[in-house]
Amino acid sequence: MNTNITESLYAMALQRIEELLPEVCEDTPTYNAKAVELKLMSDIVIEYEEKHFPVNPVPLTTLMKNKMKEKHLTQKELAKRLEISTSRVNDYLQGKCEPTLKMARAICQVLDIEADTMLGL
Repeated sequence: MNTNITESLYAMALQRIEELLPEVCEDTPTYNAKAVELKLMSDIVIEYEEKHFPVNPVPLTTLMKNKMKEKHLTQKELAKRLEISTSRVNDYLQGKCEPTLKMARAICQVLDIEADTMLGL
């Protein structure tokens, strides 16, 4: 869209989305007037939020630490599953080095991290 969306337009779009949501479902044809309006209002909200509330990618160190905690894994256990040294895992967790693409894939598999999340997308 690439427009200058004001806060008042954003607020109006949010309100209109709330009104339209109960009236539009997955079975509603995309050419339906209310479905089209919902899409337009959603585009306004998305554009405004991307500009004013950007989401920064989670650093790899934080991502790994959170997943390790969630899975109750120690550095030693993670290292064993990845078939690397504990010191290498520690380097990743301290941000001293980045994993290779092959290792990043292994980390994603072991810790159940989506690849796009790992890449910061």
